[in-house]
Amino acid sequence: MKLTFMLLLGLTLFIGCGSRGSQLRIIEKKPQPIVKPIQEVQQNILPPAPKKNIKLKEVEDTNYSDKYMYPEDTAAAKKDPVKTTESSSSTSTMTKEECITMISQEKFDKYTAMFGSESSSIKRCAMLKAMNK
Repeated sequence: MKLTFMLLLGLTLFIGCGSRGSQLRIIEKKPQPIVKPIQEVQQNILPPAPKKNIKLKEVEDTNYSDKYMYPEDTAAAKKDPVKTTESSSSTSTMTKEECITMISQEKFDKYTAMFGSESSSIKRCAMLKAMNK
């Protein structure tokens, strides 16, 4: 019984696969068009000829001056030095007492701990004073 069942199963499988295999499809390869590289196409294309004849006009330079372009006086060419402001002079005149009165003792101690020295916290106070003006 087992043998006949296996034989029928195999025969069914063989017949089912055999009937599909007999119908072979032939695929024809279509010739692909030849594509030219882009460089060759760009070289062959020329721009169209201009429609108008353009004549260039002659321009006269009357405002050119050697004295303006190359001044001999170098003092006039130098810029004025940068002026010092009040904030730079106030940093040297700011004292510890003024800084503590402007900000509290707690903030002064906090700035001293953050920046590492009292002089840097005094500079910070001077900067705050300059920003408030």
